[in-house]
Amino acid sequence: MSSPPDQPPTQGSDLRGRPCRDDPDQGGTRRATALLVGVSALLVAGAACGPADERTSPVDSTITMAYCCGADALNPMLGLTSQFLLFAPLVAYDERGDVEGRLAYRWEHSQDYLDWTYHLRTDVRWHDGVPFTAHDVEFSFHLLTHPDVYYYTPGSVSAEALNDSTVTVRYHHPIQAGGDAWTVYLPKHLLEQLDPAEVTTWEFWRRPVGNGPYRFVRYVPETATELQRNLDYYRLAPAIERVVLKFTAEAALAELLGGGVDMITFPQATPRDVPKVVDDPRFRVYHQISPLSFVAIYWQNGHPLFRDPRVRHALTAALDRREIRAASSLPETIPLVDGLVTSRQFLRGDLPAPLPHDRGLAEGLLEEAGWHDPDGDGIRGRDGANLQFTVLTDGTAGSGEKAVLIQDQLRRVGVRAEIQTLEFTLAQERLRAGDFEAAITMFYMGLEWLEDFLGAGSPLGYHNPAVEGLLERGLETADPDTKDQLYLELTEIFRADLPVTLLHPWATHTIAHRRVQGLSSPWDADPLANIEKLWIEEPE
Repeated sequence: MSSPPDQPPTQGSDLRGRPCRDDPDQGGTRRATALLVGVSALLVAGAACGPADERTSPVDSTITMAYCCGADALNPMLGLTSQFLLFAPLVAYDERGDVEGRLAYRWEHSQDYLDWTYHLRTDVRWHDGVPFTAHDVEFSFHLLTHPDVYYYTPGSVSAEALNDSTVTVRYHHPIQAGGDAWTVYLPKHLLEQLDPAEVTTWEFWRRPVGNGPYRFVRYVPETATELQRNLDYYRLAPAIERVVLKFTAEAALAELLGGGVDMITFPQATPRDVPKVVDDPRFRVYHQISPLSFVAIYWQNGHPLFRDPRVRHALTAALDRREIRAASSLPETIPLVDGLVTSRQFLRGDLPAPLPHDRGLAEGLLEEAGWHDPDGDGIRGRDGANLQFTVLTDGTAGSGEKAVLIQDQLRRVGVRAEIQTLEFTLAQERLRAGDFEAAITMFYMGLEWLEDFLGAGSPLGYHNPAVEGLLERGLETADPDTKDQLYLELTEIFRADLPVTLLHPWATHTIAHRRVQGLSSPWDADPLANIEKLWIEEPE
């Protein structure tokens, strides 16, 4: 697998003089330094790139975002999308889940997908002017897997610089292998003498030096961090000149409504905020789907109430998940899914259809399983026991509010559900110990998570040898085509057994002033991850 062209794309420009470094130079040669300087000078005018005149941000354009993380806002060790403001990955994924180049312009991988060789662009510089090289990649992996850092499990991945522009990355377990679009890289020349044991307190995080679309300008304690676009950026220079991350907490929506910020996003923007602005002409609401994350009901399959798959199917059919999705301030375009999918399948829309909401079907299945209501008191019973259980919630993804709606929907088919809300850590401990009857929380499609909850020793009391075998095979391969096929087979069994009821994909919200252009649902709604696509268009 490789990425064209055979030579690194070089910097060109559109008619407005805006740098377009992803436009291949027809001659395959580098522009002269004088031309680069000239193009950079033209960039200051804020001209847009491409055939359309869409990105026409005014000179000195600034956007201000409400943000949560204070002085650590740009620290990639936190694993937040804000890292992409300052730093760049080797590759990225397009809207179909295919790998495309960033710091790397070409790559090859071994047949088992464990060994990757990346050919790096030679026109990338750190913000202090030092060239970015393969040695920075090698250093970064050494740091991130250091026992005192433990960003990645020590020994799980390693890198070796073959020369200044070529690096090999070896993944020591198939579950991690693949084009890495998340890891960003750090400047060896600034950090190699620092003690990894003190990584969380390095002064570097207060004045970071990156290689991405924005440069650090200043940090004002307990107030904001300011960034300015990088005029020497190797890709299309951002249309927006300055980004200010303003530190807010519960006041984020008030800041937005009062004009103090241009947008709020996760975690400041919550489902409760959306109805307050959805009809306000000043703002637009966007939704970002996380393809492998779902809100779900875990059933304790070992509990007498839920051992029969007919009961689990009945409870699923009783739920109006479209109503639950709407109550979470999510649009109808966010799909409902009953099955297990890879990220690539989700992105391509290769999704198993949702099981129907059918109250009649639910009642029929419960009757068939022996749960009746002969006395007409509205609660089904069998052998002297009521069809009654407790739903555990942990506060994530609006689980408490969802539980109330689910409680009402189940009541309509003769099922009583009591709600117990616990602090997140305690609720997760109960879940993993199997000490629950039903629980509403996050469910992940990654193979390691699926093995924990659907494999051997499942805390759900679920046992299916076919599923266990498929999960073991999945953990032993990094081939995406093989994984897709395994997930199709898993889905067939999952739909028959329904050990878990998937409510809807997890999605976050961004609420932005309409002057901010370039955001879209459901894949480009995170302004921090998509900053290069944004521009300002002042309302008339």
